[in-house]
Amino acid sequence: MKAQRLIKRRRLRRRRHVRRKVVGTESRPRLSVFRSGRHIYCQLIDDHEGRTLLCASTIEKDFRGTGRNCAAVEAAKEIGKIVASRARERSIASVVFDRGSYKYHGRVKALAEGAREGGLKF
Repeated sequence: MKAQRLIKRRRLRRRRHVRRKVVGTESRPRLSVFRSGRHIYCQLIDDHEGRTLLCASTIEKDFRGTGRNCAAVEAAKEIGKIVASRARERSIASVVFDRGSYKYHGRVKALAEGAREGGLKF
């Protein structure tokens, strides 16, 4: 029980440390990442207005119908490409990457690389 509290405390501290430096605007929104055990989610957020501009995740019907493993690194890379294409449709070229409390490794890194391949700059 104490180990879980310690892990949670470290994770919250790491998230606050990252969020202190990362602020999204309408011209350069924040690309926020959340990952669970089964899925990965990302949003483009304008912090000044307090609204989500667009989102993409592995729970969408289009993605789930492909038969791929939603928790895999390849799925995260594909979600990065999807969010980049949706951002281009809204004429958003650059973002600020917010990894939250997650280390830049594995699925989070794959999502970022997919977004870069899709044309987003950060």
